[in-house]
Amino acid sequence: GLGGAYITKAVAQLMRDLGCVQSPQSAFLLNLGLESLHLRMKRHCENGLKVAEFLSNHGKVGYVHHSSLPGDTYHELAKKYLPNGSCGVVSFGVNGGKDAAEKVLNSLKRCIVATHVADARTCVLHPASATHRQMTDEQLLAAGIRPDFVRLSVGIEDAADIIADLAQGFKHVK
Repeated sequence: GLGGAYITKAVAQLMRDLGCVQSPQSAFLLNLGLESLHLRMKRHCENGLKVAEFLSNHGKVGYVHHSSLPGDTYHELAKKYLPNGSCGVVSFGVNGGKDAAEKVLNSLKRCIVATHVADARTCVLHPASATHRQMTDEQLLAAGIRPDFVRLSVGIEDAADIIADLAQGFKHVK
């Protein structure tokens, strides 16, 4: 009878709201990662700031967005709400536009061109030629994406290695 209908609804609704039951291996790996999250986040924040400082002083970079940088639009809020550092995501513009940004990304050796953030490895993305490549320059600007815009999710590698990779990447543009 109807007893089965209730349990079916309860299970289906719980699975919809909470997801399926995790496998023991997935639960173990998630727990393992959570145990060291505080260490990794500290390194993401430290590296993010070092990379942002490097980029803000580079002649081939037009602008840098990172809330821990003095002068950033969100710097005062970051000081108030994020006293231990903001994050590892840095966005910047490459002088020379879309072609120059693509050249920098295509010449990186350590930083991985990928669409995700918060990886242990440094990942970089040029939205105008990747996630939003089907859009014209006018459509990109209307969506708030400049053709020179690059998003860098700084990993936990040695910051000097990340900076060295970016520096050699910038050598490929005028």
